[in-house]
Amino acid sequence: MIDLKTAIVTGAARGIGRSIALRLASDGMNVVVNDIEANTQALQELATEIANSQAAKGSSANAHVVTGDVSVSSDVQNLIKETVSKFGSLDVMVANAGILMMSRIEEVDEDEWDKLISVNIRGTMLCFKYAAQQMISQGKGGCMLAASSIAGRRGHAGGCAYSTSKFAIRGLVQSSAVDLGKYQIRVNAYAPGFIDTDMSRKALDYAKADYEAAAKAASPLGRVGETTDISNLASFLVSSESSFITGQTYGACGGFYLD
Repeated sequence: MIDLKTAIVTGAARGIGRSIALRLASDGMNVVVNDIEANTQALQELATEIANSQAAKGSSANAHVVTGDVSVSSDVQNLIKETVSKFGSLDVMVANAGILMMSRIEEVDEDEWDKLISVNIRGTMLCFKYAAQQMISQGKGGCMLAASSIAGRRGHAGGCAYSTSKFAIRGLVQSSAVDLGKYQIRVNAYAPGFIDTDMSRKALDYAKADYEAAAKAASPLGRVGETTDISNLASFLVSSESSFITGQTYGACGGFYLD
């Protein structure tokens, strides 16, 4: 399915990012996995798993670890530089890194708000900015993905910061798609619902809700989403099979939000 060569996946140490990295490698891509320095061991284990599984299949796809904070411009520039140095080009940017803070608006901690906005919005913008510059210089198009959320479709109690950031991602994706279309660079986003990750559990813990029961009740399909539900979508969105799709945010939420 995949025609492209090299992908970056940020926030790859666990959860959805890890699943996307594994899927793109399985699709035959070289994958650069990124997260903060504190998660270096998890990234190294992921890279080893990718290398071993691809070698067992006779594939030349490989993985490379680059740590850094996506909200820091120099870290993102270094991420792009190391990717191109290692694999020769950049074809796919998956700006997956993000953090969650749960707080009612009248109680929100301003420093925590600033940190979340910096990682979730500024971090995605920087990944798009420097990936776009590299892709334009290569002259062969590319794909960029961002992580939105059902919280970027509908606000919810305690989600003032997180929802704000995920609504913003949709605007960033749409504007970037318009800016970059002439270079044949496609830009889209995935919007997960209740996926079996630590972040989803944290949100439901805040609401004092039983995770399994609440997540199943929220979906007409009656089940909790798996990280592979998102990585399957990501695989499609960076493939040639989605070559006429750009500027879109695709929900994978089991029908929790109906558009």
